[in-house]
Amino acid sequence: MKYPKEFLNHVKAITNKRAKIVIDHILEHGSITTEDLETTYGYSHPPRAARDVREAGILLETFKTNSKSGKSIAGYKFGDITKLQLNRVDGRISFPKEFKKKLYESGKGRCFVCHGGFEKRYLQVDHRVPYEVGGDTTATRDIEDFMLLCSSCNRAKSWSCEHCDNWQKDKKPTLCMLCYWGNPTNYNHIAIKEIRRLDLHWTSDEVKYYDAVRLIAEQNKMELPDFVKAVIADKTKKQ
Repeated sequence: MKYPKEFLNHVKAITNKRAKIVIDHILEHGSITTEDLETTYGYSHPPRAARDVREAGILLETFKTNSKSGKSIAGYKFGDITKLQLNRVDGRISFPKEFKKKLYESGKGRCFVCHGGFEKRYLQVDHRVPYEVGGDTTATRDIEDFMLLCSSCNRAKSWSCEHCDNWQKDKKPTLCMLCYWGNPTNYNHIAIKEIRRLDLHWTSDEVKYYDAVRLIAEQNKMELPDFVKAVIADKTKKQ
């Protein structure tokens, strides 16, 4: 396939290593699979590599294919190459320090999802509705459209969103805002599945309670999450 000069110039300007690997592989072979990313290039989280390409302004389409062993896996190929986001060459658009400061202050220095307290430098500005679904809202920079996430929650959200039918097919922003990853304080699904989630952090003096709960769970030969849910269920029944 012959690619437009503007597209090739854009690709040439991309410096992100993972994005370059995905792009170069697709340019040569037409597509790349999660198996290629894991076995050939050593990436244990293929969706992150694909997201790097999208953040560099190039649309990717996700499709289903089979691995060498016959297992169903995901593959990626270029989407509409005429819809380049030329201002995203270096990945995510950088936000003014004042904008991030506002988000940090409004969220009281906590990750929007897990509520863990972090220094500002450890939190990342993220679209509440992924821009692959709702478009790029960086021009207006309405603070309500963004949130600060710790790196762990950002990775978890990325993986969950990229495996969601709404991301891949429907692309309805309203569904994202009813999802845990878009609105964790008021949601009714996680990636279109009836799931509820609670992220807990124990800090400072609270750590001793976590250690105690973990010990009791081990004594009862239960996984910690299962034990915590059992305790909550028992407490709820007594109310």
